[in-house]
Amino acid sequence: MPSKDPTSKPRRSRRGFLKVATLGSAAAVLRPSTLVGQERSLGEGVAAYGERSPFVAAMRRVRESRWDQAAGSQTPLQDLRGSITPSALHFERHHAGIPEIDPTQHRLLIDGLVNRPLVFTMAEIERLPAVSRIYFLECSGNSRVKWSPAQPDTDAQAAFGMTSCSEWTGVPLSVLLREAGVRAEARWLVAEGADACRMTRSVPLEKALDDTLVAYGQNGEALRPAQGYPLRLLIPGWEGNISIKWLRRLQLVDRPYMTREETSKYTDLMPNGEARQFTFTMDAKSVITRPSGGQRIGAPGFYQISGLAWSGRGRVRRVEVSTDGGRSWVEAQLQAPVLPLAHTRFRVDWVWDGSDTTLASRCIDETGDVQPTRAALIAVRGTQSNYHNNAIQGWRVRPDGAVENVDV
Repeated sequence: MPSKDPTSKPRRSRRGFLKVATLGSAAAVLRPSTLVGQERSLGEGVAAYGERSPFVAAMRRVRESRWDQAAGSQTPLQDLRGSITPSALHFERHHAGIPEIDPTQHRLLIDGLVNRPLVFTMAEIERLPAVSRIYFLECSGNSRVKWSPAQPDTDAQAAFGMTSCSEWTGVPLSVLLREAGVRAEARWLVAEGADACRMTRSVPLEKALDDTLVAYGQNGEALRPAQGYPLRLLIPGWEGNISIKWLRRLQLVDRPYMTREETSKYTDLMPNGEARQFTFTMDAKSVITRPSGGQRIGAPGFYQISGLAWSGRGRVRRVEVSTDGGRSWVEAQLQAPVLPLAHTRFRVDWVWDGSDTTLASRCIDETGDVQPTRAALIAVRGTQSNYHNNAIQGWRVRPDGAVENVDV
């Protein structure tokens, strides 16, 4: 048997590292003397609706607006643990406030280029065969801050917080359109909401007949008012603005209606002065949420980098993580199940040596779409757009453990 090199250091497994790292603290916690005199008392009783622990403080950040009715909020991505967003933390975006709608009085009209114009009550819609599907929603203005140079104090919520992922329950739109009988000349439909501004978007018929839902449930309960109660359109993988909330009408037409939200808004101004229109699909995207901007990590040693990835083109195929500012990349572990058009949690084990470094992630989806650097995106798109920024996000970890926003 060969002799062991006395100068070599034994390799420590991750399990061994964690065992050693926690032995001291565990012994302190379990020391019998610390339990002497400890008081016990009965806890709180059962509530009619569940509440979270008072020690949990994750909150949506409300975006300021000149008008309270035209406002939004951002999901605290850095505080999430899995891939599903709690309904109460789902981001919001409103253009005329949140209407209060009595579901017994609400109606959905389907008319236009159909053989049989129909009016559905909520009770009639809920009688139809339902499906539940997990999809992300993302505002096309999410990450608009990345069109400008990075501000060090920006966190994950401010930069990426207008995306959330839920289980949605409802009726496939194709079922309702089949009942109405779509005429041959129909190519689009115009969806209209019941809010004060009558939010309206044109939707290609092909997408409407594919995977679009008329949803009335979210994460196992009724939609929240801010998410369109009692009924909303849910168009997976496409910019959130087109998933009309408080849905009241679907009009089948032969062409897009060029509404305000697809002409003066939600278009992408290019460097040559032209504007891209109907840029529906949300591109491959990811963000590291722990550690991320505004957080502080402790002493050098083992940490697990974690984040979220998604794409409006299908499944996330791979996520790569860099711990050296993009000079090298390693493949992250994806948390199963990896679903199409849904948030995917990724993780990478990392041993921090205490030096100044920059973390980053990039998503590659099943179509081969690769999340670009900010410089590469601006080289093609310029800086005059407000929408569809999917640039790589960088987080600088300073030697003192503070984490701040940087460009990669």
